Amino acid sequence: MAGIFNRMKRERFIYLLLLPGLLYFIIYRYLPMAGLVISFQDYNPFVGIWKSEWVGFKHFARMFEDSEVIHVLINTLQISVLQIFVAFPFSIILALMLNALRNETYKKLIQSMVYLPHFLSWVVVVGIFVVFMRGEGLINSILAQFGLSGIPFLTEPALFKPIIVLQTIWKEAGWGTIIFLAALSGVNPALYEAAVIDGASRFRQLWHVTLPAIRGVIVTLFILRLGSVLDTGFEHIFLMLNPFNMESGNVLDTYVYYKGIQQGNISFATSVGMFKGVIGLILVVSAGKLAKRFGEDGLY
Repeated sequence: MAGIFNRMKRERFIYLLLLPGLLYFIIYRYLPMAGLVISFQDYNPFVGIWKSEWVGFKHFARMFEDSEVIHVLINTLQISVLQIFVAFPFSIILALMLNALRNETYKKLIQSMVYLPHFLSWVVVVGIFVVFMRGEGLINSILAQFGLSGIPFLTEPALFKPIIVLQTIWKEAGWGTIIFLAALSGVNPALYEAAVIDGASRFRQLWHVTLPAIRGVIVTLFILRLGSVLDTGFEHIFLMLNPFNMESGNVLDTYVYYKGIQQGNISFATSVGMFKGVIGLILVVSAGKLAKRFGEDGLY
């Protein structure tokens, strides 16, 4: 124990750099967890937590009995699965394509272009897509020029999930390549030279050298992504919702908002949010143990 304190004293400036991030998580992530107790109450904001009636697991039981919650959960899982198995690999593919470029000037230009959408808010991103996809928008105007009927992109329930995934790829795929490009820069060039001597094609080099070298990074980021499998992003989904696509697009995040804020059912909404967190924790721990079983480091 004394050794730990001596080390912290010796490296106090490094630990000082950790302080802002540590305070952020303590204040905005861990302290608010105390409010989860209202999941077990019929919370009344006029009397506060201490005087609200305790009801045990009433709201959790209601959550699993309510067909609307089940429908919203299915929507959430469908969007999350699409984002994990479509949007997540897209960042890897984009990083591999950028890494293959030999012209550094062109490579940096492309990198800057694909990074930029990350810095736009979802309000701006959704606004851009609405301009292109609305009834009299650019895409339908082009279709009309060819004598084709317009497509109701923003009101067709079946198109809601693909559009959400498309927007996620456009906004975040470029930013997601940063970690993969950093991992690719650490691959030993001698491995590629040996593969060329053995007659390996570019695809074989990619499959047998590049991907195994960054497999640990891919597994770690995949585990972290699993932890937020029920977190599809409130702002993004909320901005895209309308009365026509509500059945296909209402997810747990927006459901909690409608139930907790608009309808004042705070305790029930909190229990749904707590359920999300518990499922995320279980998935992260399970995926970490599974990764170790296959020889990877996992998260801890």
